[in-house]
Amino acid sequence: MEQLAVTTRPLRVAIIGSGPAGLFAADALLKKRDLVLSIDIFNRFPTPFGLVRDGVAPDHQSIKSVIRVFEKTLADTRVRFFGNVTYGKDIHHDELRSLYDQIIFAVGAQADRRMGIPGEDLGNSLPATAFVGWYNGHPDYRDLPIDLSCERAIVVGNGNVAMDVARILVMDPEELAKSDITEHALTMLRGSKVREVVVLGRRGPLQAAFKTPEIKELGTLKNVDVVVDSRDIDLDEGTLEAAKTDRGAQTNLEFLRNYAANQEYTSERRIVMRFLVSPVEVIGQDGRISAVRIEENRLVEDSDGGLRARGTGRYETLEAGLILRSVGYRSVPIEGVPFNEKNYTFNNVAGRLVQIESGEVVPGEYVVGWAKRGPSGLIGNNKPDSVATVNAMVEDLPQLQGIDDENRDPALIEKLLNERSLAYVSYRHWQILDKYEITRGSKYGRPRVKLTSVSEMMAIIREELAKTSPAMAEAMEEVDAEK
Repeated sequence: MEQLAVTTRPLRVAIIGSGPAGLFAADALLKKRDLVLSIDIFNRFPTPFGLVRDGVAPDHQSIKSVIRVFEKTLADTRVRFFGNVTYGKDIHHDELRSLYDQIIFAVGAQADRRMGIPGEDLGNSLPATAFVGWYNGHPDYRDLPIDLSCERAIVVGNGNVAMDVARILVMDPEELAKSDITEHALTMLRGSKVREVVVLGRRGPLQAAFKTPEIKELGTLKNVDVVVDSRDIDLDEGTLEAAKTDRGAQTNLEFLRNYAANQEYTSERRIVMRFLVSPVEVIGQDGRISAVRIEENRLVEDSDGGLRARGTGRYETLEAGLILRSVGYRSVPIEGVPFNEKNYTFNNVAGRLVQIESGEVVPGEYVVGWAKRGPSGLIGNNKPDSVATVNAMVEDLPQLQGIDDENRDPALIEKLLNERSLAYVSYRHWQILDKYEITRGSKYGRPRVKLTSVSEMMAIIREELAKTSPAMAEAMEEVDAEK
């Protein structure tokens, strides 16, 4: 059989998801100069970039500069973007298998982990992921039923996301007004009565998951005190010695010590860092959270030599009107993909999908990002992860049979989507949305003002296309009407 990825049999690759992991994978494929290929990227929403758009805190604009790299990838003539197309609903696993030689799943970890305690589902007890999506313009969370009329909020967890949500809750709204935070979130934060955010960490300060820039940044917030009880960071010599080689933990401890040394609390708002405590019950009144019962912990060594938190039986109750849990994230099963229920990832070896029961490698199917390795690392960590999976894909090419040559025509997927009356969004269409948001933002000195609903996005695209491509705009409107 003739070799794949040559001029006569160009490699056809589908990527499900247009977040950092998927786009880093596309970039790595494009850099394989000896490959002749085309890449189709499918995304549930009309907007690409995944967590860079929907997850990075709005006051961290510098982190979003990676979008410039991703734009070059999407603009490559070998790449097509199909936004507003949902895998498992609009297109299916068997269809992609017949039209693409290789498929990469880059769908991230969309669900949050639960605390598993009584009262967790009371009103105003929410996952931090939903809060992040709400202030970042994720269409699923634009109508999040959040109430900021309480004076104290509790954040469970002390990773980077926990630091983000704690910071956003007490930041000066006028500082946020310079960012790309959504209008609905900015309006609510301007009227917020939250004055104290208590961050609960189940283990000690040396085991905290936040990175140094996150804990350092808390001390720079205008009119916000960072409160740390000196007893929480008074560690014994054995504990300090055990963590001596962890420079990040040591630096974090220094910042915590500096906060603890400052006893002059004069600001209107505060962030209180608590360690070795876990929530055991969310207490409610009239169906809404009114308090959280927490238990003091101690650290014990497990069988693997790691340190785990164990409850001491000493309890405390904190009045609060809002609780945001940030205790981890997990992938969820999707159509046709082997899913590991133990670690909530797509079952894989070095990025190659592997059947659960037989252990056999699924030919031509791969995974990248958090769905591959679990929810760990920053945006940049996805690049080497994706490169490793792409290298595995290239290694597999000599043994890969590939799709039938009559299915290699790139127009076939467009034909399929059109037959289903799907108003898919191309990269050109995304550029219309991008320009619109940036133009709106420039009026207020902001990077952009985001659109937060798919219907709004599609209306803006149709309006612009009506000026240059009336027939295309009309066709898109007819498709929307049918749906």
